[in-house]
Amino acid sequence: GAKEGVNVNILTRRPDDWSNELSIHTPEGNYIQGKLNIVTDNPATATADAQIVILCLPGYAIKDELQRVQPHIKPGTFVGSVFSSTGFFFESLELLAEDVPLWGFQRVPFIARTETYGQKARLLGYKTSHKIAIERCRDKENFRAMVEHLFDAPVQLLNNYYEASFTNSNPILHPSRLYTLFKDWSPEVYYDHQYLFYEGWTDEASELLINLDQELFRLLDKLPVAPDYLMPILPYYESADAPSLTRKIRSISSFKGIPTPMIQTEKGWQPDLSSRYFQEDFLYGLCYIYQEAHRQGVAVPVMDEVYEWGVKMINYR
Repeated sequence: GAKEGVNVNILTRRPDDWSNELSIHTPEGNYIQGKLNIVTDNPATATADAQIVILCLPGYAIKDELQRVQPHIKPGTFVGSVFSSTGFFFESLELLAEDVPLWGFQRVPFIARTETYGQKARLLGYKTSHKIAIERCRDKENFRAMVEHLFDAPVQLLNNYYEASFTNSNPILHPSRLYTLFKDWSPEVYYDHQYLFYEGWTDEASELLINLDQELFRLLDKLPVAPDYLMPILPYYESADAPSLTRKIRSISSFKGIPTPMIQTEKGWQPDLSSRYFQEDFLYGLCYIYQEAHRQGVAVPVMDEVYEWGVKMINYR
């Protein structure tokens, strides 16, 4: 929904399923109502007067959508992503004209779940401050202040798109749990129940997450990023070692009740290889870190093993 004086247009392939008013259920138990200006499946209509375009899409959809809107984006329109660690900047720098400024959040501003598609959503949690990267823009401060106004929270400017693109959130968080759960899986293996993703988190998953985090930081040492732009995983989760990290992850309220992506069959449960946790976090999030590490000549043996396993899993489909 929109702030006072701000028009929000929605570009969607299912405009008929949208209401022109959204109802958002907050963690505090309130409802926020928000009016939409236009809901359309036409990229020209959606972007006609847009000052800011923001993609709210999984990694695999970003390139296609950029190609779809690209002919309609006017010079000076800020094109951004609600989440930058699945390749938004890498794709945009190649596809969009030099006169289109780019911006993106380092981490998602909120976690939400759809209740009724195009009408109602439940907000599970939100960040009280944000970090964004801006590229191809002379007056970054003016735009940073605009995002701060729109999102009603302090916004800090990152030095460059690497600092938004490389994060130790989902691209290493989800693969750590999936690998330790399913590393011995093959198509004839079935499980007797669906695991809770975070509440069933293990020390083995924490160890792997810490190792992947250390390899990511070895890559960052080679890149032009501020040494403190990203907190290592242990201090970020206020933990000292794998067991305390496990306890912390299991206790986070916005993580409660989230199931592991699995499919129920007549013979039992199997991993859902079509889920975002596989399709996005391996093929986009982790992939960009893995590729950059190899480009920079940084050894990442644990990441190699996890990434190559994920690709193999997805190819079982």
